[in-house]
Amino acid sequence: MREVAVIGVGMTKFGELWGKSMRDIFVEAALKSIQNAGVDRIDSMYVGSMSSGLFVGQEHLGAVMADYLGMNPIPATRVESACASGGVAFRSAYFEVASGNSDIVLAGGVEKMTDGADVTDALATAADQEYEVYQGVTFPGLYAMIANAHMHQYKTKREQIAAVAVKNHKNGANNPNAQFRGEITLDQVLNSTLVADPLRLLDCSPVSDGGAAVILCSMDIAKKFKGTPIRIKATAQASDTIALHSRKSLTSLAAVSVAAAKAYKSAGITPKDINFAEVHDCFTIAEIVVSEDLGFFEKGKGGPAVEKGFTSLGGKIPINTSGGLKSKGHPVGATGIAQIIEVYEQLTGQAGKRQVKNAKIGLAQNMGGSGASCVINILEAL
Repeated sequence: MREVAVIGVGMTKFGELWGKSMRDIFVEAALKSIQNAGVDRIDSMYVGSMSSGLFVGQEHLGAVMADYLGMNPIPATRVESACASGGVAFRSAYFEVASGNSDIVLAGGVEKMTDGADVTDALATAADQEYEVYQGVTFPGLYAMIANAHMHQYKTKREQIAAVAVKNHKNGANNPNAQFRGEITLDQVLNSTLVADPLRLLDCSPVSDGGAAVILCSMDIAKKFKGTPIRIKATAQASDTIALHSRKSLTSLAAVSVAAAKAYKSAGITPKDINFAEVHDCFTIAEIVVSEDLGFFEKGKGGPAVEKGFTSLGGKIPINTSGGLKSKGHPVGATGIAQIIEVYEQLTGQAGKRQVKNAKIGLAQNMGGSGASCVINILEAL
């Protein structure tokens, strides 16, 4: 297996992009990544997208995007793993380069969620249709169950969960591509509209449009291009029962802990070696649970860690310096790639006011549904 580098990144602003089609959004991000890397060709392409057929009625995305990007006849493949589609597209591109099959590959993600589809129904396809959706359960409801279980088992405070949103909006205020760039207060979170007890509106990531893309290439040619290379140190993936009721615990996400163990072993590091992380905070409680399952904190200590500032910029382990899904936005297929872009910008010193000091190793954790799939990518500065 060859070593693989990321040499270029590009993304659109996230938000309600009414004036752009899905293909417009993807091509904008892809062209930015190609220009940023300084490559004159790509050998292959992967497009992460969760529900393009439901959102905009368009399937066969690989061919559509290769055509509109002007890259035919390269192989182009759509990748789906619910909200982890972008991260798995990146992992797929990594293996194609590492195997020697291609030298330069584009990994992208895109979603157009605001064009009239029933978003709740579309997102619910990532849950168990027969045993969860049929009974009326939505993802806010599922994550509310996780939150209630965590609060009961570990005495996690409601204010600690809300503090995740406050922190991430503070980071997102300094991200020019974020959907919501305004800071919020703890009181605003706690007094926002109730969605699924105990989660409120400001505990939930938004409905978003957006695209993101990165260029991967073999390490032996990485320095021939103008983009600053960083090393892909490890990638790992795991899955769990799709239905929440089939799991042994509601306060831990097994797919996250299993994928994390594999990634750390592959990279030859421990959680203590990670300088910062982008994690899948689709709901505020998710960040707390994931931070524990990644090994950053003991079980039950994730809430107090946020409260004490350990996960803030400048803290022990900064989490979601981009603003996370909560502030940056969550166009589901693009989210995993956008996480990689934040890691890239941190490791190359391009994060501006969000910059983590002495950032050498970063982790991106992307998951689908209520944690039924999880992919973890670890990257390192050269």
